[in-house]
Amino acid sequence: MMSTKTTPLPLLANTPVHARLELFAKKMHFCCHTFNFEKVNIELKEKELKRIYLTEIIHFMEESKGILIEPIYAISFAMFCRNVFRSLPPKNPDYDPDEDDPISDPAWPHLQLVYSFIVRVLESPDFQPSEAKQFIDHKFVEHLIEMFSSDDINERECLKTVLHRIYGKFLGLRSYIRGEVNNKFLEVIYEDLSFPGATEILEVMGSIINGYACPLKHEHIHFLFSVLLPLHTSSKLQQFQAQLVYCVVQYLEKDPSLTEKFTKRFLKLWPKTVTSKEVMFLGELEEIIDVMQPAEFLKVQEDIFLRLAKCIKCEHFQVAERALYFWDNEYIVSLIEVSAAQILPLVLSSLISVSNHHWNKTITSLAANILKNFMSGNQKFFTKMVMTMKSKKQSEKERAERSKELWRSLEEQAAMNRKIENSSSVLEEK
Repeated sequence: MMSTKTTPLPLLANTPVHARLELFAKKMHFCCHTFNFEKVNIELKEKELKRIYLTEIIHFMEESKGILIEPIYAISFAMFCRNVFRSLPPKNPDYDPDEDDPISDPAWPHLQLVYSFIVRVLESPDFQPSEAKQFIDHKFVEHLIEMFSSDDINERECLKTVLHRIYGKFLGLRSYIRGEVNNKFLEVIYEDLSFPGATEILEVMGSIINGYACPLKHEHIHFLFSVLLPLHTSSKLQQFQAQLVYCVVQYLEKDPSLTEKFTKRFLKLWPKTVTSKEVMFLGELEEIIDVMQPAEFLKVQEDIFLRLAKCIKCEHFQVAERALYFWDNEYIVSLIEVSAAQILPLVLSSLISVSNHHWNKTITSLAANILKNFMSGNQKFFTKMVMTMKSKKQSEKERAERSKELWRSLEEQAAMNRKIENSSSVLEEK
């Protein structure tokens, strides 16, 4: 605990120019002290003084030029580390970020200013990565990534900005940052780790992926298939799905040759029991198709529409509705029209079944409209497909009846054989 008799330092604006840098360093040194905000009535003067100093040094950093010299780098990052890199409170297992009020760190009045200051440093025209690299090293990156575990969304937004600036400024750290992100997401995937910062880190990765040069490096493609794809299996997918989809789409736009492999593997991960997750998968599938080139679509159209046919017949109306909404997408409809002869047989049975028997009237109406559009597009072809489907169903029915009859005759023959065996046994005993 600091002494309550701390004497306030003079204002930087009222200090001679030649003494301002030294005073600036003293104020940052004072800001290295952290306070216990859980005890609201303790060290009130010191807490307020630190807030004033932080506000002042932020303004001084914005207004001054040529102040970023080696000692200032040292005290700046020391102050940041002392305030930010700390033990986070234990997680509340009952906390739901979608339902409960946002969590805010009690020390946020100070932390917010510390983050603002370090961002000003990183964005300063005078900032020299070669001078700062001794302070921003691998250990610094590790601690920074760990702090994304904070439940305070405001802090994670600040961490996102800091990480993004460091990635942009320090070329030598880029590979290491990607490696640390990779490791953290592997924990999320294989240990089902609750990691609040997944959303913000994926936002950073989305920007990074957007800047990748083509052809993509093996390391970058490996991240797509070994990290981003398995992330779809996370039980926390809902928290970061939008950002995950953005990253995936960036990859497929940059290198269309990845589309077939990714789409087929993505479809194999399709959820079996969680309908809300199935709706999310349908949304992502539509976004993937939106960026597909027609040639790539032809390679995966059968896999896609076999899955959609199953979704259309789902008893859960949200799944069926989301699948039927694919026909509201003009680009997807244009792709279907080109390959109608291959796609219609895959979904026709499901559409007819749902239009006649689904319990939800909205679903029956949507399915009926799709069938009507198919019919109006090429009635002769549509009629032929319906007749083919009916013929196929009749053949299947006849085959099932023949199979049933065969089993019945086999059972009768087996029963007869048992009677003969029993009769033989009785005669032998006599």
